[in-house]
Amino acid sequence: MAEILWTIVKIGYAARLPLPRSLWGVTETSSQPRRAKPRPAKRSREDKYDERRTQLAESALATLGERGYARTSLREIAQNSEFSHGVVHYYFASKADLILHCVRYYKIDCATRYDEIIATATDPEEFANRFVERLLGTLRQDASMHRLWYDLRGQSMFDQEFADQVEEIDRLLEDMIWRIVTKFAELSGLQPAFSPALSYAMFDGVFFKALLAHVHGDELAPDRLREEAFALLPSLFRDA
Repeated sequence: MAEILWTIVKIGYAARLPLPRSLWGVTETSSQPRRAKPRPAKRSREDKYDERRTQLAESALATLGERGYARTSLREIAQNSEFSHGVVHYYFASKADLILHCVRYYKIDCATRYDEIIATATDPEEFANRFVERLLGTLRQDASMHRLWYDLRGQSMFDQEFADQVEEIDRLLEDMIWRIVTKFAELSGLQPAFSPALSYAMFDGVFFKALLAHVHGDELAPDRLREEAFALLPSLFRDA
């Protein structure tokens, strides 16, 4: 091999030809300059701070949902999470601050729960069936989170610290129900008979009653919710 390589070197030198760089184990590269890879946009300190608050909120939700506002301290939240009490206290000034962040984080996600059904349903019967089944699903799967929300909403009548954010979350949920109402009206050719606030209040009352029974062990609560939701939905409309 060495003799062959030396022979090629001599021939190349004699012919004044450049030798392929691959002979020396060097990979050929383009003469064009390489473009620098775009760097991911740097997140601001505020973005990183908010992201960590959300991580802490996700970790705290299970404890808060099980124990409620009055029975939970920041220390207990830390003991049931991967974060120390000092870290929790650094990102949240108080228990109220943490709970408001938790509930707002969860309810913002909850407020878009039915958007896929609204976007894809093609007739009123299909829409009603899918909506009611998803309503039952959230009763069964997310009861502790809904219980925390109603706990916080009740607390807002006594604590002004909660009032503004509870009102904001309530508006999100009212808008969610109104999207359901207007979609059903579109599919059925009917007109809403009540205001957005009253339509939300009626659905909220039916759901709260079912949740209360469900968390106290009433196994028939989901079935009653199904029956009452199917009865309520068409009653919210009048002929066009």
